Amino acid sequence: MHFSLFFAGVLFCNSIPHLISALCGKPFPTPFAKPRGIGDSTPLVNLIWGFVNFSAGLYLLARHPVALKFDANLLLPLVGGLATGIYLALHFGKVQANKRSNN
Repeated sequence: MHFSLFFAGVLFCNSIPHLISALCGKPFPTPFAKPRGIGDSTPLVNLIWGFVNFSAGLYLLARHPVALKFDANLLLPLVGGLATGIYLALHFGKVQANKRSNN
């Protein structure tokens, strides 16, 4: 069991909102915004950040390939993605609610 598979799931999940925002031409928070993770970054920054996350996830997955059968090796990236998705949904839900209330 390799915990790098967990982090592959984290990276894949994190790449999704950045890539979607970038491809839709919408700003979205990144670690490079001010304030960090709250302020918006440009679509281009999101594209690059999403691509880096996706590429890093692919790299980790290539180092420890996973067969599509339900075992610990497949479960780890799924749990990593789910855990990250829950955190990101809660965090960015608060960020968006604060932005709406300040307008």
